[in-house]
Amino acid sequence: MFAFAAFGQRNLFAVTGSGAKGLAGRLAMEAAARRRHPGAAGGPGAQPGASFLQARHSSVKADEAAGTAPFHLDLWFYFTLQNWVLDFGRPIAMLVFPLEWFPLNKPSVGDYFHMAYNIITPFLLLQLIERCPRTLPRSLIYVSIITFIMGASIHLVGDSVNHRLIFSGYQNHLSVRENPIIKNLKPETLIDSFELLYYYDEYLGHSMWGRCRSSGSRLAAFRAHRPAVSVAATRGQRAPVLPGPRLQRWYIPFFLILFMYFSGCFTPTKAESSMPGAALLLVVPSGLYYWYLVTEGQIFILFIFTSFAMLALVLHQKRKRLFLDSNGLFLFYSFALTLLLVALWVAWLWNDPVLRKKYPGVIYVPEPWAFYTLHVSSQH
Repeated sequence: MFAFAAFGQRNLFAVTGSGAKGLAGRLAMEAAARRRHPGAAGGPGAQPGASFLQARHSSVKADEAAGTAPFHLDLWFYFTLQNWVLDFGRPIAMLVFPLEWFPLNKPSVGDYFHMAYNIITPFLLLQLIERCPRTLPRSLIYVSIITFIMGASIHLVGDSVNHRLIFSGYQNHLSVRENPIIKNLKPETLIDSFELLYYYDEYLGHSMWGRCRSSGSRLAAFRAHRPAVSVAATRGQRAPVLPGPRLQRWYIPFFLILFMYFSGCFTPTKAESSMPGAALLLVVPSGLYYWYLVTEGQIFILFIFTSFAMLALVLHQKRKRLFLDSNGLFLFYSFALTLLLVALWVAWLWNDPVLRKKYPGVIYVPEPWAFYTLHVSSQH
């Protein structure tokens, strides 16, 4: 009995001893690996968040290797919806809601729409960039979005003040110093302040954000220039056709972000170059909104330049046997539909004498709200 117990004890020590040696060997190998790669996750030389960054980097590489991404139905739907509601619907909301609900010393309903647009649009653009199957230059993306937000915020303040000045008799077709309500201000340094506000809105804000004199301001002018000046009686009168804004209010950051995203929407598999049915249905409202953006924003040159750049990129990538994925096709078809709608719009109003006088020059792209004030509101 004692001999058997001694034999078992010796075997147990032998087993545990060999297990300890094996464990020690594994620990030594892991330590050597950490010395060779000090940034490995969990090692003493690892930086905070290194494991997360490595996992994210590896996932990005995997997506790039796959070369494609599923159609982002949620993002494109939200993007199209907020464009229609917050941008196109902004002047309509200002027309529907009574002016008495929003005093001139408080933000108007259009201002609240504008604020929401300035927050939601950059967020959705960032989400699109995050889902792009190819890694894009982050610094350029961030600078573009920051510039977009800054320009939109400047324009929000300038357009809101301009909206209220119109109801006090400010005339958009005159310069700041020539306006009757401005030129008699005392002291005269106040005029310099209004000129500074105009500079921020018309030059800095528009250059960084890209919109022309907004539909809200023109709608305010449409309501303020009616014969019945009182707020309660602002319906049923014909408004004069106001002078059009200057052309080329660049929307550079917005279109630059879309183009960079488009450059990453290519796949080496031709079978994956197709759109689902939901994407085809979404092309129509998306193309219609871009038509409104191009015509009302007077950014036809920027739009046509971006469209040709996209077409050139598609032809260049096709020589490398790379094809547009579903997201790239959606954006490309939306722009193609926009170009067709702009051509039909211009052809329809080509012989309109009033709009021709309002938009002189080689590029003739009438604004929808100018058409509304001239031909629609005058008949109601």
